[in-house]
This record gives sequence, C-alpha cells and structure tokens, in this order.
Amino acid sequence: MASNFWTSTHYKELKDPEEVNVVHPLDAQRGISVEDFRLIKLHMSNYISKLAQNIKIRQRVIATAVTYMRRVYTRKSLSEYEPRLVAPTCLYLACKAEESVVHAKLLVFYMKKLYADEKFRYEIKDILEMEMKVLEALNFYLVVFHPYRSLPEFLQDSGINDTSMTHLTWGLVNDTYRMDLILIHPPFLITLACIYIASVHKEKDIRTWFEELSVDMNIVKNIAMEILDFYENHRLFTEERVHAAFNKLATNP
Repeated sequence: MASNFWTSTHYKELKDPEEVNVVHPLDAQRGISVEDFRLIKLHMSNYISKLAQNIKIRQRVIATAVTYMRRVYTRKSLSEYEPRLVAPTCLYLACKAEESVVHAKLLVFYMKKLYADEKFRYEIKDILEMEMKVLEALNFYLVVFHPYRSLPEFLQDSGINDTSMTHLTWGLVNDTYRMDLILIHPPFLITLACIYIASVHKEKDIRTWFEELSVDMNIVKNIAMEILDFYENHRLFTEERVHAAFNKLATNP
C-alpha cells in the first residue's frame, strides 16, 4: 500500500460532505430518504463488525471493509448493489488487501450462523461475483489510510500517559467508522478530533499541544462535533427504522 497519504488514491478520492449522503435516483424511486441511507450504511457497518469479530478478524481489516462499503455507495445504488451481500464481500476483499486472508467458505459459514433471515444467506459464488462488481465500483482503488496509524505517535507526543484515556481514544476512533468521516477528512484530523474529545472528557489540559500543531483547529472541532452529534442521535437508530428502510428497497418503484 502507498506509504504517503498525500500522494495516495485515498487522498485523491476524498469527498466533500455534500457528496457523501446523496441518495441514488434508483433508491429515491423506492422512497429511500437520506436518513434511510444513513441507517442502512450504519446497519451494514455493524454487520461487518459483528461478522468479523466472530471470525476473529482484526480491527484494521474491519475498518478497511467498512470504508470500502461506504465508498461503493458514493457511486452505486442500494437497489442494484444489495447491501447484505456487499457488506460481507467488502470484508472478504479487505482481508485480501490487508494480507489477512479469510476463505470465502468460512465467511459464508458465519453469515448463515449469525443470521437466520434468508436475505442474509448467500453462497460462495455470490461473494466471488460481487467481489468483481465491488472492485469495479471502487475503481480498483484499495488503499485506505486509517486514523489508527497516527494515534500512538500523537498520544505520546501530547505527553498523555493515561491508560483510560488511551482506551477511550481508540474506542472513539473505532466508532468513527459508523459515520462517513473516513470518506471526507484526512485520517490524522479524525485522530486529533478523537484525542480532543477524550481530553475534554478526561479533563486533560493539552490545549498548548494542540496550539503547537500546524492544523486548523476549527476543522478538528467540527469533526469532534460530528462525532458527538452521532452519539447524541444514536438512540434514534432503532431496528424498526432499519427494517422499514430495507422494506422500501424491496418495493418496486
């Protein structure tokens, strides 16, 4: 994978916020709203995470898979690219990209084990066929830089030697993949936003350190607000609303 973010396809593929949650015309015809779109992507992010944890796949691979899934839906419709197949396919592809190979057979086994719903029950051939469609949707750009990469260095540089704050910051970074932040912002800014939230929560005064960084703190604080808004609104993301959104997808326009 590319070693320099600023020359990578990840940087070149960054989106403006208004480009990310655009409902595809085919989905809009089925009554899918922006909120439905967000719910389905969140649900699929959770599905990838649940599936991966059962197979004992590391967090970085999960993050890459979720990024792939979210990238796909900036270009393709939910109607044509069935989310319940795209999600595990992205996990399968991420395992390859991150050199943590998992056989499709094992993936399909856990898909069937975790979900009795027929809509989640796909076979190996389905995964392999969707893999090519996902690759094409991604323009074969598989490079992903994650906030995890800069986190240990930033924590050390800030002088923080607090295990609980370190754990909190890592948890915050994990949760950012339940949003579209990785598609919009350079990952190091997401890292800084998570450290900023954790420092305020843990009452660690590292304002001087932040001031010494050559970054726009307004952007960092705006990202932090997006994360906090997600937590505030998360209780509204009920299973009933997710099912209602999927039911819309199943209807003929």
